[in-house]
Parts: sequence; structure tokens; C-alpha cells
Amino acid sequence: MIEALKSKCGENSYFEQPLSYIQQRSGEQWLIGYDSQQLNQLIEQYCQQFSQLSQEKAPKILLVEQSPLKFLAAFLAAVSSNCHVFLGNPHWVKPEWQEVLNQIHPDLIIGELASIIETERLNNKHSIINTQYSIFNNKPSALIMIPTGGSSGKIRFAIHTWETLMASVAGFHQYFGNKPVNSFCVLPLYHVSGLMQFMRSLTTGGGMVILPFKALKAGKGRDIDPKEFFISLVPTQLAKLINQDAADWLSRFRTVLLGGAPAWESLLTQARQDRIPLALTYGMTETASGVVTLKPQDFLSGNSGNNSCGNVLPHAKVTIRNGSGEILKAHQTGLITIEAKSLFHGYYSPSKNLALESELSKFPNKVQTLQSDDLGYFDQQGYLYTVGRRSNKIITG
Repeated sequence: MIEALKSKCGENSYFEQPLSYIQQRSGEQWLIGYDSQQLNQLIEQYCQQFSQLSQEKAPKILLVEQSPLKFLAAFLAAVSSNCHVFLGNPHWVKPEWQEVLNQIHPDLIIGELASIIETERLNNKHSIINTQYSIFNNKPSALIMIPTGGSSGKIRFAIHTWETLMASVAGFHQYFGNKPVNSFCVLPLYHVSGLMQFMRSLTTGGGMVILPFKALKAGKGRDIDPKEFFISLVPTQLAKLINQDAADWLSRFRTVLLGGAPAWESLLTQARQDRIPLALTYGMTETASGVVTLKPQDFLSGNSGNNSCGNVLPHAKVTIRNGSGEILKAHQTGLITIEAKSLFHGYYSPSKNLALESELSKFPNKVQTLQSDDLGYFDQQGYLYTVGRRSNKIITG
């Protein structure tokens, strides 16, 4: 079946990677609670559907599928079919949908919401924009647009590729000992924090549980032995679970990644008392999740650095710089600046020739630098501390 999928999705070896991982795992039930064979069948169906779209330009697909299995199948099929895929939040309200549709003009909307997202307006406008987007020396390239912002700010799409996401996976995998990454995912798959859990598990041979946080809070999923799993939470979620007597269950995880917002001191103190193996993280959509992570043993030790964001992952280089761009020394506060193979290629902008707001497209093989809006410093041992923000930019862990 997978060989047939590759045929339907194209023979470009540059984009065989997603289906190659599926092929390697075809005999496994690695998506716990789901039928992995059904995933393969759905990928085939979506590949057939995408192959019928225009071949003159890379089709733009807006993915707002709420079913996890269908979402993952459509995502893999879109990337493998050389489509540009935009990940959408099904919970956006009407003004946000209008903002998004005016930005991207999709050729196809995948998901139950497709019928209610003003398709008539789309049909009147989407054919006007026919720009062929490519960031790899004019070779066709599937772009993965991950949303950032919304509600309190403008929605933007950070442009990633399979390669930038895989660079993040590689750094995480190496940092945590090159073992299969088992993920217990309670975060949205359309968000970088959920998507990267899928990427890690698929490509490192790990298993994956997908469960809405509301279901976990209600007690579901607690029958799964978490000792080999990573779970990613934001501070408010961690606090709710601790308050619902889930601290003992959380303490049995291999690692509890914590990001998305600053954690307050009393929460960290409680987690340490409960022996929850927290790994505080620093990262964002633009870096394809974390580039700095605190290992659980450092958090639990109570030693210096135990409330920091940790050390820099292997795929990244992080420096602290002043307003002139000079690198600062330990304990000097400045702007957190990131170089990483996982860096995004700019923000999607249909009005620009290459849909980029940066110069990254001119240097596709060169590691670029992103100056964040976050203030921080390193201590002598290389632990990163964040101390504030230069603006209201949203950080996601």
C-alpha cells in the first residue's frame, strides 16, 4: 500500500520522507487507541484527492480537520504530495476566519468546517493569486504554515518545511538520549506544540497517545502507564492536574515538558515537592518548538539552574545580545538570539513574490539568526533564564 501511496503522491525523493516513515512502521500499532492501518488508508485517499488539484502550481490546502487521525493523514499526504499546507484552528471565531481566508485564499479546505467557511467568497478570490512559492533554489517545495497569534493579536503563519521540523526532532532526540520518543499529547495538533509531538514519535519509533486535555482532566487516559512517555503541558494545565490529585500520576512520566507561558514560583515548588519530572522549555512557533530545555534531573535536584529554562539543544545556538548585536557575557541581560536549523523561513505574505518577510529564501542552506523579543541571560553553567519581554509577542513552548 505504501509503495502505491508513493506513486500517487509523486516520485520526488525529496518528499518521500514522510511516507518512508509510515512504511517503516506499517506493522506497528504505534498510534495508541487508533488503527494505524486506517491511517495508511486515509493517507491514500487524501493523496488521490490532492493529485486531482492543479499541477501548474503547488496547491494551497487549509487543514481544519478536528479528527486527529484524519488531520495527521491529511498533513502527511499534503506534504508528500508537494502541497502547501496551512494548519488552522477550528476554534477561531468568524473575524479570525475572515482574516485567515483573506491571507491565504486556499484551493482546498479539509475538515468538517469546510462547508461553513464562506466558500463562495473563496471561489471569487482564490484564483487571482497564482504565485508559485519555492524557497529551495526554485525547486518545488512543500511548505508547512503553522499559525501563531490570534485572539489578542494578528494571526500569522510561520513558514516551515519537513526539514526544519525534522531538525527540531533531531535536536530533541539527541538531547534526551537518542531513545524512541513516546508522546502523550493533550495539546492541539494544529499548534506547533502538538504537531512536534507527532513528528517526534513518528520518526523516532515511539508510540503516541492523543487525548484532549478536557478528557484527561476528567480522568481519561490515567490507565496508561506513563513511565516511558513525554507529556507537554502549559502551566495552567499542570496546576489543574495537581489540584485534581494527578501529581502522583504525573510523577511517573519520563518527562513533563512545561512551556507556553512563564510558570509561577509556587507551582514549581509544588511540582518539585511532588517529584514531578519537569522540563521547563524555551521555544516558539518560529523555532519549531523548544531550543532550550531543562532536564528533569536538574529540576528535581534543587541545585543552581533548577528554575531556569535549561541548556541549549544540539540543533541550536542561543546567545544574549545587546541592542547593537554584541554578544553579552554570563549574567548580563539582553535579547535572546537564536540560530537553529529548525528556524522558520519567514511569515506567509501573499503580497510578496516568495511569500516571505525575511531574506531566508536567498540563503536556503545557511543557518539564520532570529532575534526574539524576550530578555534573558545565561549563568556560568550555560543555563538560560528569561526575565521579561521587549514586546507582547506570544511565546509557545
